[in-house]
Amino acid sequence: MIRMLHKMGIRSHHAYTAGMASIGLAFASWAMSTQAEKTHGLDRADRWGIFIGEWAPTFFALGVALRMEEGGAREAMGMGGTMPEMERGMEADTDVFDRTSSGMSRPATTSR
Repeated sequence: MIRMLHKMGIRSHHAYTAGMASIGLAFASWAMSTQAEKTHGLDRADRWGIFIGEWAPTFFALGVALRMEEGGAREAMGMGGTMPEMERGMEADTDVFDRTSSGMSRPATTSR
């Protein structure tokens, strides 16, 4: 389904915008319902606000899924930029990792 939405041209920023708009719409519908339906009380206004407010998490979840479909899985998970070593399936060369012992290398010693 996410792939189909992506092919239709819906992008993650569209879903994020819809999520933010639904938060504002939930508040607006609650406020208007308290004024327009005074005879029905606050309970009906609360139900309208909650009903529309439940849309926001769905839109945000769709935004994350679309972001991953767009190829931004690393950014969506908070990993930032790319790591070419991980893309090729290789371990990164670091000064701390000792490949021969599969453990931490000894700290560099200084001669006295």
